Amino acid sequence: MKDFQGRVAVVTGAASGFGREFAVALAGHGAKLVLADVDEKGMQETAALLPAGTEAITARCDVRAAASLDELADKTYARFGAAHLVFNNAGVAVCGPAWTATLEDWKWVLDINLMGVVHGVRSFVPRMIAGGEPGHVINTASVAGLLSLPGSAVYCVSKHGVVTLSECLRHDLRVANAAIGVSVLCPAFVQTGIFESARNRPKELAATNPLGRAYEEAGKKAVAASRLSAADIARITLDAVRNDRFYVLPHGKTKAAIETRLQDILAERDPTDISRPLSG
Repeated sequence: MKDFQGRVAVVTGAASGFGREFAVALAGHGAKLVLADVDEKGMQETAALLPAGTEAITARCDVRAAASLDELADKTYARFGAAHLVFNNAGVAVCGPAWTATLEDWKWVLDINLMGVVHGVRSFVPRMIAGGEPGHVINTASVAGLLSLPGSAVYCVSKHGVVTLSECLRHDLRVANAAIGVSVLCPAFVQTGIFESARNRPKELAATNPLGRAYEEAGKKAVAASRLSAADIARITLDAVRNDRFYVLPHGKTKAAIETRLQDILAERDPTDISRPLSG
């Protein structure tokens, strides 16, 4: 998809971080926007950043619930009659050793990071195929979807799921001869609010890993040292969509770590700890 002018773009997690920057960048290219998040105040702040004249609606959406994504699709098609770009972007993070991760950690993260993408695909892709217009699905994973890092079991499992779901979706759409591309975004550390995501964590899922704090603090330091901004990631991602590029790896230094993991697998050896900062 070379041109975003007049295209309808749906962005989950639009209240902050990558979602906000996707929205601002798309609006700058003349796209029509559907902004979705559980953080209604943040969504309004994002909407206020859009250029004057941008056609946009906001919708409270909890990606954990399939019905909420169905409702979002209904609102999108009722207002604009189509969806051309779907950014399954909402995400959260927890840290800590695998054996001390709580069941609440697993449920909260998997329901948002993985099932949120599943729900987005199920709610929008059939309608996009039926519409017959060119489209693109962009799923936000992470380099944690291509690597396995200490203190990150819950997050890595969720993001590995997003990567393989995206790969399968790419294959399936080609088999179906659908004019819909797929990209999976796999950034390393970027200055977003990912380590503040607990602000929207439901009270009934509040029990979290008691040994996660040290890992979280290390993650915050890596985020602060990042050379790429969320706006940079949005620009790189939209360029990938224009060129129908599937894997989007904005941090070039991560490729060596990914290669090491693949070599470990092929050599059937113990996994290498590649947890040094991945922000370059």
